[in-house]
Amino acid sequence: MTNEITVRVPAKVNLYLGVGAPRPDGFHPLDTVYQAIGLYDDVTAGPADDWRVDVRTSDHVAAEALPPAGDNIVDRAARLLAAHHGVDVRGELRVDKDIPVAAGLAGGSADAAGALVALDRLWQLETPDDDLLRLAGELGSDVPFALVGGSAHGTGRGELVHRVPDEGGWWWVVVPFREGLSTPDVYRRFDQLHPDAPVVPTGPLAVLGALQDGDVRALARALHNDLQAAALDLRPELADVIAAGEEAGGLRGMVSGSGPTVVLLCGSGDEARQVAGTLAPSYDTVLIAPAPVAGAHLVVRA
Repeated sequence: MTNEITVRVPAKVNLYLGVGAPRPDGFHPLDTVYQAIGLYDDVTAGPADDWRVDVRTSDHVAAEALPPAGDNIVDRAARLLAAHHGVDVRGELRVDKDIPVAAGLAGGSADAAGALVALDRLWQLETPDDDLLRLAGELGSDVPFALVGGSAHGTGRGELVHRVPDEGGWWWVVVPFREGLSTPDVYRRFDQLHPDAPVVPTGPLAVLGALQDGDVRALARALHNDLQAAALDLRPELADVIAAGEEAGGLRGMVSGSGPTVVLLCGSGDEARQVAGTLAPSYDTVLIAPAPVAGAHLVVRA
């Protein structure tokens, strides 16, 4: 094994999230546009004779919401990568979390992607990119995008991703909550609210066009999330956050993924700072994030 490796992985927002009726395997077909935003977790892998995972959280991450040790997604990533190559699971993995948990920002998926890359380097496996993407898809629908980063179109259950042209420099205000929302609960509520959901969800042409043109106001008009109504039904107070953010100057607010995080697209970095400053006295955590940013990547230390 080589020396300690640190991989930085971003949070995501869904600029567009179209959801279809459940497939026979229980998953919902998705037609989505992902964007990686500048909120990060760091995943560090180092040599050890056994296997252990240490998770450290920042002040705005609810440590009590983390999954139990031994069977979280980074453990599964390690086992899957090791089985693919027929090697033992050995090493010490440290996750420094700054992405809120159970927030609709794919923080767990980002950690899984970081673990795949860090352990691939630590164990000197040189796994081809296509194999890493396939393993990532086995771990979760959002994990492949965490490897790809930037802005990307996702289909299937979200795991089939390809980068799309993005000529903009976007700014988001992010309002997370310590009390998360269960993704399965949100999808169940979606099914109840939309018993006649189409087999194939509608597509994101307007979002893709706005990204290619770098037009922030066109993007604001095109933002869409089929899960938002379900998330608001479970947490009605989120609608007040969206309204407050738009009143403060955000071009458009929405629930990120399955929620409960609210994200607000702003016209510039200065406008994002103004909106965040207005919201900060009313909410525990208000963050600012540029986009798009790179997917899982090595951190070079001096």
